[in-house]
Amino acid sequence: MTHTRYAFIKAQWHADIVDRALEGFEEIIPSDQIDVFDVPGAFEMPLLAQRLAKTGKYHAIACAALVVDGGIYRHDFVAQAVVDGLMRAGLETGIPVLSVSLTPHHFQETDHHKTIYRTHFVQKGREAGEAARLISGTYSALEAA
Repeated sequence: MTHTRYAFIKAQWHADIVDRALEGFEEIIPSDQIDVFDVPGAFEMPLLAQRLAKTGKYHAIACAALVVDGGIYRHDFVAQAVVDGLMRAGLETGIPVLSVSLTPHHFQETDHHKTIYRTHFVQKGREAGEAARLISGTYSALEAA
């Protein structure tokens, strides 16, 4: 099966930062080949990624989120559950699910930290785009064989 599209799922918690990952992804993958989906938070990404992967429509699915310690729960447990869920979605469907999900140890709601993470998410989006492109080429070669 030849896929012609990519999916990009982004969590809306800290959207001003997370949305920058899509900008980086679009520097590598043309925007007219990307379907973009917003979810409330990181925890909602794995199920949507699995459902999208099962359609067979996508080369790869990239998922972006920023999981920070809000002082109420252990954010590392949430981050681990999300990354495990994304990996499981890819393994169960055979469609690569890429994570641009970051869990900083010392995120602060300051302009300085926000600027750092906005820039970092653009770079991580580029890296996900490169990975998606490389995976697509590998899978296309396997399908042609």
